[in-house]
Order: sequence, then C-alpha cells, then structure tokens
Amino acid sequence: MPLVTEDGLVADSYRRIDGAGAGDDLIVPLDELGRHAGRHGRLGAEVPNTAGIEEVRPWLARLDLVALPFPAFTDGRAYSLARQMRQAGFRGELRATGNVLPDQLQFMAQVGFDAFEISDRFPADLWQKALSRLNLSYQGAVGGARHVWQERLRAGADVLAVSAG
Repeated sequence: MPLVTEDGLVADSYRRIDGAGAGDDLIVPLDELGRHAGRHGRLGAEVPNTAGIEEVRPWLARLDLVALPFPAFTDGRAYSLARQMRQAGFRGELRATGNVLPDQLQFMAQVGFDAFEISDRFPADLWQKALSRLNLSYQGAVGGARHVWQERLRAGADVLAVSAG
C-alpha cells in the first residue's frame, strides 16, 4: 500500500515477514520479534491494538517502526497506544494501518503517528491535504502542534501590544 507522510506520498521500504530477504527492512508481528531481533536491516513490529504498552516497551529501543492497525474507523485503541509509545520515548516511525480515513489523519498525527498506509478509496492529493489542513490542537499533542489556547493568548497579547503602542 502507498504511504503518506508530511513529505507526501512516499515509497514503503519495509516488507512484511512473508516476502523479505535477509537484509530487507522487515515488519514482523509483535509475538515474533524475538526470532528476528539479531537480524541485519531495519526492524518493525506490527502491534495489535489490543496490546498494552507493557508488551511493547521492552522492544521500543530496538524498533525502527511500529505499525498499529485500525480495524474499523470507530476503533480508537491504537490512538492510546501510539501516545503511550511516544511518551515512553519511541522515536521511530509510527505507522497507522488498516481502515485509515483522510479526516482522521490530523488526530492520528497529534498522538504521534507520522506515516499512514493509505488505500485508493480517496484521491492521492486528498491524503496530503488532510494531513496539512489542521495545525492547531485542542488537547496536548505529541510533536509540534500548537495548542488553540496558546494561539488565543498570543493573539490577545498582540492586540494589547498594538493598543498600548
């Protein structure tokens, strides 16, 4: 599947376990990580959204990518797990897979997702627009999203400075 990131549509260098060679970048199921921990190439894990952070935490320093599935657009468990991984210090690629919709990309980005496996259900340009459309957050976000209240305070300070000057 194609990937969309802040750089636009990008090629996926990772392969799922069934078609990978010895040096390929590889995504394996969480429960098979132990068999692949010493391999060459970048290692990613497909983590079910039913997993807890305790199951993943021991692997985070070794992983280059974590893929979290959205089996249905109404199933938001991967949002919580993504945020917990970022708070635990995971700095690798955090990829949303499965039933990913353009109107959810901003919310996914705010909890730490930075790559999205996309389908061809929607035009390619819609995915990139969806990722860049919103740049303010009502809640604490992972990364550089600005909070609405910070912008309101800044705007108020600007108004006061102009009227005082």
